[in-house]
Parts: sequence; C-alpha cells; structure tokens
Amino acid sequence: MADGILDGKLALVAGVANKRSIAWAIAQALHGAGAQLAFTYQGERLEGSVRKLAEEAGSDVLVECDVSADDSIDRAFEQVGEQLGGLDILVHSIAFAPQDTFTNRFIETSRDAFRMALDVSAYSLIAMARRAEPLMAERGGGSMVTMTYMASERAFPGYNIMATAKAALECSVRYLAYELGPAAIRVNAISAGPVRTLASAGIAGFKEMETVIEERSPMRQNIDAADVGQAALYLCSPMSRMVTGTTVYVDSGYHAMGI
Repeated sequence: MADGILDGKLALVAGVANKRSIAWAIAQALHGAGAQLAFTYQGERLEGSVRKLAEEAGSDVLVECDVSADDSIDRAFEQVGEQLGGLDILVHSIAFAPQDTFTNRFIETSRDAFRMALDVSAYSLIAMARRAEPLMAERGGGSMVTMTYMASERAFPGYNIMATAKAALECSVRYLAYELGPAAIRVNAISAGPVRTLASAGIAGFKEMETVIEERSPMRQNIDAADVGQAALYLCSPMSRMVTGTTVYVDSGYHAMGI
C-alpha cells in the first residue's frame, strides 16, 4: 500500500544495532516505501554489523556518531549532508542508562548515572535535531521520529532513571515541534509496547511485562518491531503531514487501560 510513498526522500536512521533493533524495523519500512537511507553507528564494535544491514537496505552511507560528543555529531551530519545531499527524515532510536540503574532502587540513582541517561537518551534528540534542521529546511521540511515508552508517565518498577529520561524526551518533542513547525519540520514520538531487543534483555521483569500486555491489553497480544516500523512510516510520510508534537502509542491499546 505504501510502495513508493517515500520515493526521493532522504532518511538518516540512528540507533540500529542488529536485526532485532526497532530502528532496523523502521529502516526496513522506510526503505520498502522508497526512501534512500543513511545510518549511524557508534564505535568499531558495531560498525561491521550496521554496515551489513545498511547494505541490505541498499545503502552505502554509514557515519560514525557518538551522541555524547558534539564534535562527533557535527562530523556525522556534515558527512550526511555531503553524501545524501540533504535530509527529509531523521529516526532517533537511541537510549542508554548504566545497567545497575535497572536493578538498584531508583532512589539510589547516582548523579553521574542521571546525567548519562538524560544526555544520551533525551538531549541527543535536541542535538541531532539542531544539525538536521538546516538540511531539512533546504528541502522544504521534513519529519523527525523518536522512540519512547509509557514508563515516562506511569511507574514501571525497574525502569527507573530511563523512565525519567523518556519523560524528558517527550517534553523535548513538544518544544522541538513548536520551534521547527514554521519550517514544515514535524517532530513526533512512538511509544511502543514491549519488544524483544538487545536493550530490553537488560530490563528486569521484561517477560512479566509481556505477559501483562497479553492478558490486559484490548488486542490481547504483544506487538513486534515491524508494527513500530509501520507507525514510523506513517509519521515520516505525507499521510501525517499535519501531525506533530504528539506521541503515537503502538502497544495493543494497553495505554488506554486503567487496570
């Protein structure tokens, strides 16, 4: 149905680690709709696996980007601008918190852990949006999409400081949407239900979260990464041209439930 809807569009996907990554599912959806893709990777350890996936998506544009370092972000977007010739779509699927923050009590969160989680998981969107803005404005606008989770608004034991980071991320989406709207640049978030990824493996109680979704959500089933990919495709396409500053839930409707 969406074949060709993104023909001629240029997209940068940040956050692919392996085939189970939500970012990879999004990349597949965008590629299937005709977008030309570029990918970021962090460090030599991930370069090989991301390069192989990029090749599967017909892309040879791969840039190193450490979102905790401004000079690295600058270089990445300079390369993207030179190699792609502009940008229409930015997919931000990046988050990190120290592993012990998921097992320790929330009240034990250290200052360094708080700073790191907010920097990598929330500020990175602001930093990347700032570099993407001129590339998108030159092409008449664009779409930015980031990934969040419902723990930003409700307590999920064990999610801890990452929940705080996601709340900051969602607030950032609203402010970016307001400021970039006059340039026809839209900014939205997807709040996905539990998806089995490398990152989710480190969250205590993840299997119990899946069980609750199956038992209590209106759809009575868990989602998979491809469902998120399709939602991102909608948000990156002309089908959502007047949608910005919002969070789209892809969680089998669980967010609507009280108990």
